[in-house]
Amino acid sequence: MTRPNPELPVQSGVVDTHCHLFLVDREPSLVVEAARAAGVDRLLCVGVDPATSAMSLELADSISGVFATAGMHPHDAGHFDEAAGARIEELLHDPRVVAVGECGLDFFRMRSPKEDQVRTLQAHISLSNESGKPMVVHVRDAWPEVLRVLDEASAERVVIHCFSGDAAIATECAERGYWISFAGNITYPKNEHLRQAARAVDVDRILVETDAPFLAPQTLRGTDNEPANVIHTIAEVARVRDEDVRSVSEATSRNADAAFPGLS
Repeated sequence: MTRPNPELPVQSGVVDTHCHLFLVDREPSLVVEAARAAGVDRLLCVGVDPATSAMSLELADSISGVFATAGMHPHDAGHFDEAAGARIEELLHDPRVVAVGECGLDFFRMRSPKEDQVRTLQAHISLSNESGKPMVVHVRDAWPEVLRVLDEASAERVVIHCFSGDAAIATECAERGYWISFAGNITYPKNEHLRQAARAVDVDRILVETDAPFLAPQTLRGTDNEPANVIHTIAEVARVRDEDVRSVSEATSRNADAAFPGLS
């Protein structure tokens, strides 16, 4: 659900770099239409396994402004096998699939064994390096491990999705050349560490996302999130950095084009 927000004057050209249209209750075309009305011209529909990656590509093929990814979420890493890897690799040959993932490590939920998560992440790094497409990395309670694996496997193009670390981790990620993507949870009162992280790095490393239908911004908590609401994240990043909303909007859109060349 979205609501008009005249206090956030964001021009068109905004990019929601991470959402899951296949999980949103409303008709995806209507969700995209609402996003476009809010100034969000492009969005990245992120797959979490081979089936939803294929669904994301179908949505990208049928709705203007939608792009897709292909990958396996760490929750499902125990199911990553040769067939899954082959299907993801096949999807990556399509130009509308602009990134590898969502992949990564999640040691909070632990829905897959650690060794399977690491093995699957390593496979995705190889797919990213071989395809030249960036990887979208999920990290929860696994920062030392994920940074080690990315370094050891020489990951070349990395987007840290829904950044959850502190300013020190953000600085390390930026120094490595990773992009750091902030979601609606940067607006939650308890998440001062995310606001500190957004202040700690250069704006040219920052992306914005919704992770819709999850993580609705504070003023909309209790509702399903939608790509239109990414403007709330832009506004909060601008506020904590003491910068103009429009300049942050323009910067994050430029960064999206740099992080995901296939969006251009």
